[in-house]
Formats: sequence, C-alpha cells, structure tokens
Amino acid sequence: MRLGKKQAMGVELGIWQGRYQNLELPWLRWWDNQGNLLQIGWERSQHLAAKLKELRVNPEDLV
Repeated sequence: MRLGKKQAMGVELGIWQGRYQNLELPWLRWWDNQGNLLQIGWERSQHLAAKLKELRVNPEDLV
C-alpha cells in the first residue's frame, strides 16, 4: 500500500510487509513512480553480488 501523493522527485512513501533486521513487520519504504520498491543499501549490495556471481566474478577480487 502506497501513501500520499507522488513527490516532484518521482517517489512516494508506502507500506512494505517483509523481513528487515531480522523482524517481520510492515515497514515504511520508498517506491518509484512506476510502483517499484526502491532498494536499500544491503538489498542493492546483495543484488550486485548475485549478478557478479552469475558473471563468475568474485566480489572480493574487486577490492
């Protein structure tokens, strides 16, 4: 469920139900104007690590 009007930046606040910091709760999250949930830092890093593994690149080798 998204709340309120879309902001000039093209994002809006909404309720996301899920697990974060080991707690399963409804969370206030940001959504883009297409209705896509915007990822937070650890979600982006997990997504990037998964993509690198698909390409057979070890993330540790990039440091």
